[in-house]
Amino acid sequence: MRVAIYRKGHFNAAHRLFNPQWTEAKNREIFGICSNSNFHGHNYELEVKVTGEVNNDSGMVMDLKTLKELIELHVEQRFDHKNLNLDCPEFIHTIPTTENICVRIYEILREIIDPNLDVVIRLYETPRNFAEYPA
Repeated sequence: MRVAIYRKGHFNAAHRLFNPQWTEAKNREIFGICSNSNFHGHNYELEVKVTGEVNNDSGMVMDLKTLKELIELHVEQRFDHKNLNLDCPEFIHTIPTTENICVRIYEILREIIDPNLDVVIRLYETPRNFAEYPA
């Protein structure tokens, strides 16, 4: 039997949506106030969904304590209280949009969660704006 389990996480981070190949005017046109040269921040809320077969011996898809620790170590400690544009190598040449951050979190966790389990990441930038990967 396949079951999905969820774990929530949280981190605070600053970023700037800015494409250096565009003019300041075009960046403002496309990104609006999110292109502020002094950056801005969000309280990101994260949902990690892991789906797989329930193990007959443990009764679990995956130990939620282990999932909690993986999220804390590999996502929250990596991004919390950081300027994503300046402090995180993965966003030096990639615009840290919610979509790109969501994909990066997926890539990080996909490498360390059992490949027999499906992983989906949902990242909330605000209560009304979020991205999910894979879609």
